[in-house]
Amino acid sequence: MWTQQSRGRMAQIAKKTKRYPSDLTDEEWERMAPLMPKPGRRGRPREVDFREVINAVRYLVRSGCGWRMLPIHFGAWQTVYGWFRELARRFLFQTIHDIELMLDRERCGREQSPSAGVIDSQSVKAPSAEKRGFDAGKKVLGRKRHIAVDTDGRLLMVNLTTADISDSAGAQAILEGIRKRWPWVKHLFADGAYDRLKLMDKASYLDFVIEVIRRSDNQQGFKVLPRRWVVERTFGWMTRWRRLVRDYEKRIDVSHAMILVAMGGNLLRRNAHT
Repeated sequence: MWTQQSRGRMAQIAKKTKRYPSDLTDEEWERMAPLMPKPGRRGRPREVDFREVINAVRYLVRSGCGWRMLPIHFGAWQTVYGWFRELARRFLFQTIHDIELMLDRERCGREQSPSAGVIDSQSVKAPSAEKRGFDAGKKVLGRKRHIAVDTDGRLLMVNLTTADISDSAGAQAILEGIRKRWPWVKHLFADGAYDRLKLMDKASYLDFVIEVIRRSDNQQGFKVLPRRWVVERTFGWMTRWRRLVRDYEKRIDVSHAMILVAMGGNLLRRNAHT
């Protein structure tokens, strides 16, 4: 539940945006601007306004509209899409997200690199995907998002697969990615779907401990389970950005970049307006 203080803070931030709630404020742009690509020494001068490009991408992900439906004052949608692909290729959205994640942890009095996390998956419909799979358990035809978050719900790693890939198989790539990017993580919490011999062997080889938190057999009705609720809240944060309610992207790398735009945007706003 939002407190009156939280509502007041969001109203103050909304006044700082130029046109839409998704627009970057001056404080947020100051944190991003040094990471933008520098113009080349040769060729014609660059005319693109990177702040408007980022505003357009954030508007699209937050509102859920299509590329061709971007408001005209953002410029030609082809230009926005082209630069979005170029910035994603340069891992800009990944860099912004990871920097803001470490700063947010430090702001909360934690070490920059986490030591524990939670893993889970979410199956979503993907009507335009090049390859799709059917998740028999969730009755969903599309893609599956395998994610790892820290114990506060910040996104550490995401692996996108077709929906027919099991949770334990998708988590193996998560473990490899965490070991490279977040080397201090040692302990992971998961549900019963991850209690598989192959995954446990891989976890042991990579020096992880996976603690499986199970639901009680005699439990009736809904009950919040320790640690596991954190990752469910992260999925809720994702789907507040309407483009992520379904996976509308044809390419997996574009879908991955969309998730980073959303989750990085949450962290950026939180850090810039403490």
